[in-house]
Amino acid sequence: MQGIKKVGFLSGVVAFTFTLGYCIAQILQVTHVLYFPMDEILIYGTSLCIVIPFIVEMLAFFYITPVEKKFWSHAALIFAIFYGVFVTANYVVQLATVIPAKLNGTIANVKILEQTPHSLFWNFDALGYIFMGLATLSAIPALKKTGFQKWVGFSFKANALVTPLIAIVYFYPTYSESLLMLGYPWAITAPLSMLSLAIMFKKSPLNTES
Repeated sequence: MQGIKKVGFLSGVVAFTFTLGYCIAQILQVTHVLYFPMDEILIYGTSLCIVIPFIVEMLAFFYITPVEKKFWSHAALIFAIFYGVFVTANYVVQLATVIPAKLNGTIANVKILEQTPHSLFWNFDALGYIFMGLATLSAIPALKKTGFQKWVGFSFKANALVTPLIAIVYFYPTYSESLLMLGYPWAITAPLSMLSLAIMFKKSPLNTES
C-alpha cells in the first residue's frame, strides 16, 4: 500500500507540473509571445505528458480506496482512461503528422487531421477534457468529508463544475479567443485537483480516519 501511495504521489506531481506547463504555453500563445511551430509543439507536447501520470494517479486512487467505495474510484479510473484515449489520439496526430506537414508545406494532404474549431480532433479534445471532468466528479463519493480529503473533494468539485464551461468553449457554434477565456478557470481547477490528490497520498490515506 505504501508503494502505491508513493507512485500516486509522484504521478500526481508530474501530472500537475505538465498541466501547469500546458496552461502557461496556452497563455503565451494567446498573448502572442509564442508562435508556430513552438506554440503548438509546447501545447500538444505538455498536454500529451499529462495523460499517463493522470491515469496512474487515478489508478493509485482506485487501489487505496476502501472496498465499499471502490465503485466510485473505479468509475473515476474508467473516465480517466476514456480521457487518455481521446486526447492521446489527438496529440500524437498533431505532433507527428500535422505539425510536420505544416512545416513541409504539405498540410493540404492531411488537412482533415488538423485540430481546428469543430473539426474531428477538436471534438476528440473536447471529449477528452469532458471525461477528465467526469473522472474528478465520480471520485468525489470515494472521499471522506473530513480532514484533508474534504479539501481534495472541494478541488474535484471545482474541476467538475468547470467541465460544462469547457463544453461550451468547444461546442459553441462560433469559436473565438474571447470564448476561450470562459474555460480559463480550468487552468486553476485541473492542476489543483491533481496536486491535492497527490498530497493526499502523502498526508491522508483513504482507509483511516483523518
